[in-house]
This record gives sequence, structure tokens and C-alpha cells, in this order.
Amino acid sequence: MNELPEIYRRIEYLRNKGVKMKEIADHTNMAASVLSSLYSSVLPTYIGCIKKGNNEEEALDYALSQVNNVSKKRLLGNLKELKEQLYALEPAVATGQKENPFLDMLSEEMFRSVQDAYNYSGIYISYSLSSSTNALKVEPYLITTSENNGYVKVVHMSAYNTTHFGTGIFSNHQNSYIIFNERKSPQMVLFTIYLQLPMYDFPHMLKGLYLCLDYNRNPIARRILFIKHSDSTGMDDFLELKGTIIPKEELTEEQIPYYNYTCQPGDYIKTCSVPSPLFNEKDLEREKKMLEI
Repeated sequence: MNELPEIYRRIEYLRNKGVKMKEIADHTNMAASVLSSLYSSVLPTYIGCIKKGNNEEEALDYALSQVNNVSKKRLLGNLKELKEQLYALEPAVATGQKENPFLDMLSEEMFRSVQDAYNYSGIYISYSLSSSTNALKVEPYLITTSENNGYVKVVHMSAYNTTHFGTGIFSNHQNSYIIFNERKSPQMVLFTIYLQLPMYDFPHMLKGLYLCLDYNRNPIARRILFIKHSDSTGMDDFLELKGTIIPKEELTEEQIPYYNYTCQPGDYIKTCSVPSPLFNEKDLEREKKMLEI
């Protein structure tokens, strides 16, 4: 099994050099879904278990139990051949600058995030300040991998029971970015959540910043908490939950700390547009005074 870490590093090298997963799968005579599961789940889980002190057999059995489309017998029977095929495949030499390096980087990070997402997958209940009133906004979120393990899928149920589908980028137990389009296509109105990721497995709570527009289309930033509700990643379980807005006087003892963390003065920043024919430095003073009211 010594080949497994080498196989993972070689696939990662090829992906970082721009070789598509389908091209790697075709070259190694593997189904793209199997190769994707191997790269995004089985191998990183196996390597992580080995680092924690598990023996190779136990580590591989546990890693394979996380997916349902990779055969242990077939994998171990083809390790040498798979390694040779991977090292025989070389990325094409770039002839010019990428068309959009930033978008290419985002695509790579979205795919790489799949291997870290299992640590945070499940259903969460979020708590933040309502834009319409000084109350606690409670909304469910689902974090899981996409059906083809190509990206991290995030689903959001608003306090008004509208559903948004977005994506997440998880960076090696440090931070994550969750991005949604608030409106239906073709109009794009993004809202983004930045979450701090604790340095341990399967955290109960995540905290971060919620960046969006208020009802007057003014940009705002506010604190947000994600509290783990369930390890389930099923849409049926998620859709049973509803978002709501809870006035302060109706909060439970459990919810009061969430309100105190997210809804107090200073816990959010709001930028509003002040009508002005000039829009100069004096407008900055006017705007700040308006926000203090």
C-alpha cells in the first residue's frame, strides 16, 4: 500500500497543472466517478488515518467505507499499473497565459475543497441579526459534496422559506467561503459567508461574517454563527426545517447567547447610499451620522 500516497500526490500534481479529471480517468482506464472518489475522499482519508497512527489495513478499510463506488480488491490489484499510468501522463506544456487565472484558481480550490468538506458536512442552524428588525434570524444550511464529488454544495433556507443553492471553498482547516446568488438567474446578487474553521475534527460550532445587501440594497456585514444540527446530508431531512425570525422577548435560554453574540451594537457594519449631487468628503460624515441614529 506504499503506492497510495504517491498516487494521491501524482493526481494532485496533474490537477494542479491543469489536467482534467476526465483526461486522467481515460488515461488510467477508470470511471471518472471512481477516480474522483479516490482522489477527493479515499486517499486523503487514508493518509489522514495513517498520520493519526492507524495501521494501513484499518486506514484503508475506513477510507473505503466513506464511499460506495471504489472496490478494495480492484484497487489493490491495480496499484502498480495505476501508478505507472499516472507517471506516464504528463501535462501539456502551456503555450501562453491562462485566459483568466483567477477563475482557474477558483475552480481548482472548489475541487480541492471536496476532500476537506467531509469534516464539516451536515445540517447547521445559523443565527444572525435580521435586516428588517432588531431580532434573531434563524436559518438552516446544508453542507455536503456534490453528487459527482466535483465541488462542495451548500443549500440555504432563508427566514422567508426561499431556497438558495451555492458552493463552498474550504481551505485546510483554516477558513471557508460560502457563496450564493440571492436572485434567480440571469440577475446576480451575491451574498457571501466567511467562516473560521477550528483545528479539530467535526466541530459543533462555526463562526464568521455574513456579507450581503439589506432591503434597500445597501451592503452590510454582520456576525453569524453556525450550530451543528445533524450529521445528515439528505435533502429530505434539510427541507423539513424552516427559517424564522425571533424577537428578543421570545428567545429561549439556549438562543440568548447567540443573540448576544450576533445582534448587539457594533456587531454589524452598514454602508448606505446618501443622495448627493457631489458625493465628496462631507457625504462620508453625513453617512456616518445617519448610521449612528
